[in-house]
Amino acid sequence: MSDEVSRPGSGHEVIGTRHGLFGATGPGDTSGYGRLVAPITLPGNTSRPFGGYFDEIADELEAGLARRGVAYDDAVEKVVVDRGDMTVFVTREHLLPVAATLRDEPTLRFELCLGVSGVHYPEESGRELHAVYPLRSITHNRRIRLEVAIPDADPHVTTLLPVYPTDDWHERETYDFFGIVFDGHPSLTRIEMPDDWEGHPQRKDYPLGGVPVEYKGATIAPPEQRRRYN
Repeated sequence: MSDEVSRPGSGHEVIGTRHGLFGATGPGDTSGYGRLVAPITLPGNTSRPFGGYFDEIADELEAGLARRGVAYDDAVEKVVVDRGDMTVFVTREHLLPVAATLRDEPTLRFELCLGVSGVHYPEESGRELHAVYPLRSITHNRRIRLEVAIPDADPHVTTLLPVYPTDDWHERETYDFFGIVFDGHPSLTRIEMPDDWEGHPQRKDYPLGGVPVEYKGATIAPPEQRRRYN
């Protein structure tokens, strides 16, 4: 069996309902699909066997965590195999030992983290913010993702800099755009927006336009007042 296996997940989790093509309501929906109603779904937990090298990763991760005194079932919420990718959902309390195990175990050796991305699911109550870490094993030529769900009411997760120092600016960007606070980061400041900016522009509850935006003392007109198509 090839290592590269695409195996569908075991069902999907419905977290809400979308109205319109892009979720816009009222006159803001210019797609022509204003009456479209569709469920908002996420891939559900995948049952064993995962296929390819994914089962080996899960087994080695469980054994490595045990050597650190961490129970696999306490650290891992679920495993999702979808479209040929493996995503390990971990509790935020155990993010560091999971990442360190994936990096340090000789049979795993995920020595490269490609940064961290934020995702905002406002319909997923208590799990609105997600931090996603793509990992790559150069030694074994394998890839997986770590994902942590974080409540909007308490948007804190530990920094991964002790394990992957190159996540420094990536964590700052995710904080800047999504408001996820990486505890222990040595300089968690905005990296693209001005320091005095209010809000986090890539969250789905952030205004898309139609309101005056103040940028370093200059007032910029709403988008519909400054577009020119000729």
